[in-house]
Amino acid sequence: MARPLLDTVETFTRLAGHNRVAMLLFRLGDRQAFGINVFKVREVLRRPRLERMPSMHALVSGSFDYRGSTIPVIDLAAAMGYPPLASIDSAHLIVTEFNLSVQGFLVSDVDRIVHVDGANLTAPPAALGYGARVNAVTRLDGDLLAVVDVEQVLASVSPVAAQLSDRVQQAAHVQQAGNRRVLVVDDSAVARTQLVDLFRKMDLECVIAKDGREGLEKLRALAVGPADDRVDLVVSDIEMPLMDGYALTTAIREDAQLRHMKVLLHSSLSGVFNEAMVARVGADKFIAKFQPDILATAVLDLLPA
Repeated sequence: MARPLLDTVETFTRLAGHNRVAMLLFRLGDRQAFGINVFKVREVLRRPRLERMPSMHALVSGSFDYRGSTIPVIDLAAAMGYPPLASIDSAHLIVTEFNLSVQGFLVSDVDRIVHVDGANLTAPPAALGYGARVNAVTRLDGDLLAVVDVEQVLASVSPVAAQLSDRVQQAAHVQQAGNRRVLVVDDSAVARTQLVDLFRKMDLECVIAKDGREGLEKLRALAVGPADDRVDLVVSDIEMPLMDGYALTTAIREDAQLRHMKVLLHSSLSGVFNEAMVARVGADKFIAKFQPDILATAVLDLLPA
């Protein structure tokens, strides 16, 4: 039976802007708990009958008709090194929406929704062996919770190139964007690579931070250094461990040395809610991932003359 989750999402919106996040917990074959941001989840279903083509990616179990649209289903268990779930009748399907696309992820079973303090989310130690597909871990009731980087999983199935149109590249050249510095803040290695590749095409220099706390520390250090080393614009993800993009923007606006800084929030989570939060925390712009021309144009608009 379908279990709509968006009906209850409003319960968790009050957490946003306070460095807290609501996580949907699930498992992939053993006791290990995994999590995904509730705002990426549209619905949880029992595994439907899947249609498969021989040319599909190895991690794609098939496709099915979801509310009038055909969407791909990715075996998240297989992607994380667990036995595949495509033929397991008891498997569940998490239907997600992010990066302007809708797709399903097969999981063993779904547990519950919990509130997680962003300050307690940390990058996973390399010794745990998660690789790039887990971007944060924390403890929940004494047990380890791993947050899956579903953007990275999707990118491994359907890569997105940082292509710029000739029109936007010419605009960057005319505006002489070169010699400007952008602080890129994102916990996803895939997203950081996309952004750096895009900004290099615009002749922009990049400073990198893997979460909001590191980004804030770098901004404060650069603010008291040589003027040529300072950053002209912050482009930040929203959902990150330690300090999210909303909290980072709030901290920038509360810092006398930084409050003039332009901030663009760039997130896989789209919609009216994010746009309202952008205004609330004082960011200058919100762009949904990943739209190279739209993002590049917004960056050119925000760079100081």
